[in-house]
Amino acid sequence: MHELPIDDVLADIISTLKNHNRVVLQASPGAGKTTKVPIALLESLSSQSWFKNKQIIMLEPRRIAARNAASRMAYLLNEKVGLTVGYQIRDDNCYSKKTQILVVTEGILTRKLQADPELSTMAFVIFDEFHERSLHADLSLALCLQSQQVLREDLKILVMSATLNTSAISNLLDKAPVIQSEGRSFPVDIRYIEKSLNQAADVHLRHQNLILKLLEIIKRVINEEKGHCLIFLPGLKEITQLQSKLKEMCDLQSINNILITPLHGQLSKQQQDLAIKPTENPFRKIVLATNIAETSLTIEGVDCVIDSGLERILQYNPSSAMDSLKTQFISNDSATQRCGRAGRLSAGTCYRLWTKQQQQRLLKHSAAEI
Repeated sequence: MHELPIDDVLADIISTLKNHNRVVLQASPGAGKTTKVPIALLESLSSQSWFKNKQIIMLEPRRIAARNAASRMAYLLNEKVGLTVGYQIRDDNCYSKKTQILVVTEGILTRKLQADPELSTMAFVIFDEFHERSLHADLSLALCLQSQQVLREDLKILVMSATLNTSAISNLLDKAPVIQSEGRSFPVDIRYIEKSLNQAADVHLRHQNLILKLLEIIKRVINEEKGHCLIFLPGLKEITQLQSKLKEMCDLQSINNILITPLHGQLSKQQQDLAIKPTENPFRKIVLATNIAETSLTIEGVDCVIDSGLERILQYNPSSAMDSLKTQFISNDSATQRCGRAGRLSAGTCYRLWTKQQQQRLLKHSAAEI
């Protein structure tokens, strides 16, 4: 099995969880926590009688991340998904009576807790990428803590992230021990723009400025870089327009070895897999993604990331009692996660569409949704 930074602390995680029911793990992007930690826990527990007929359940914030994590763990065990490792997400599942590691999305875990507050079939609950602080993740953690205090003293809880505010979460978990896995797998060269993008009052003009700057950097990447490129965009509108512009550019310059693949939540499973799976030489892939690709995904061959620095989130407005979409700058946590996508399998480069001065003004952590 390929050695990853997380391997150095797996023994510490297992021994700490033997003596504590709550543990916090901070590991850099690419450390391997999502796939290696559940397998290590399973191997350490499989011979123990109390673990018989119980599962390790892991929470992933996004459906594509849940499927991808389950597929990777099954591959590491030389099995098909649905045997030892399975997943359960909205409108799709693949698990069986043999499944001992179940990867789920946030809404699924909330419903399991509502149906069975004791979590009688679960030995471990792992919260992956907890820094995103979604409403369902926070609610699920609160319900798990309540279950642990009232019904299941033996229930183990592990909270993981690459950019977690560990002291705050540790205090929330009654001063739970914190384990850190240092170091990224490979170095990433971060490059900022020298002059900030023109933030015009007109939304359409700001949008055009963003697309033009992206095209300028992509041209440079095609000429200077050799691997695949992952581009983070705020939403479907930007993905569709940039995809059209890139196709025009490739046609005009007779570039026929570039595959342009979108990656967002509205695509089918097959379309999402097309963006993730490796391509055959001599083709190079440019993946246009929302923050769906920010965490727990490894796109084979990506050694370059272009980050727009923007995200589009669903925000509740109390005055109108309605949800609305808001485009905003990402936090420093998210910027670190996105940058880490370029260093998963080799040394890489990250182009950020903001200046070094703007970097200093980014919020350190994303605001909790709840």
